[in-house]
Amino acid sequence: MILIKLLLAHLIGDFFLQPTSWVKEKEKLKLRSPKLYVHVLIHMALLFLILWDVSKWPIILIIGVSHFIIDALKLLLQTKKNKRLLFFIDQLLHSAVLVAIYWMGVSKDGFLTSLLTDHTLIILTFILFLTLPVSIIMKTIFMKWDISKLTEGNESLKDAGMYIGILERILVFVFVILNHWEAVGFLITAKSVFRFGDLKESKERKLTEYILIGTLISFGIAILTGILYRMVV
Repeated sequence: MILIKLLLAHLIGDFFLQPTSWVKEKEKLKLRSPKLYVHVLIHMALLFLILWDVSKWPIILIIGVSHFIIDALKLLLQTKKNKRLLFFIDQLLHSAVLVAIYWMGVSKDGFLTSLLTDHTLIILTFILFLTLPVSIIMKTIFMKWDISKLTEGNESLKDAGMYIGILERILVFVFVILNHWEAVGFLITAKSVFRFGDLKESKERKLTEYILIGTLISFGIAILTGILYRMVV
């Protein structure tokens, strides 16, 4: 399924092969940042590797150019106030381009490699989406609130929350696609028990609300992703 290959390349290029330092440099230097052009080239290279068909170079070129234009416009228009909004608009536009390319006739070719079957690519794409992409999406959502004061003096391991979230989303996804909803309920209960002590000791309503919102969003995205996977396959 070519659309899945295109989305897979986008997820890897935008979230896994783009360090935070690159993002900060692009926001600072904008079109003068070399990382912007390297980022686009990485996307095109990934497309070549995943599609594994040199004859598709016009499609890859179109996607690469459109990716550069969208990212460039985002950098030029971005401010502190609209940063969250532009992040989602940016991802929506990139996805729209890939879907448009797919519906323009690319899907009719139906070429597959022996190593990357449709089913493998689909499940890999869904799982990758639940890792760093969702973490970044949630981080962008929570930019609205500053909880640094609430967690002051109660620091945890570096990036521990992110890794916990990734693991719980993958577990929920696996439980949903295997139709074991009772395991999802058990996981939610287990996390609630572990979190209860922290929330009781903190006596901070804002922190409680923050954790509750984060948990619901994380589990909600994982459940919806699992349902979508079952619909696709």
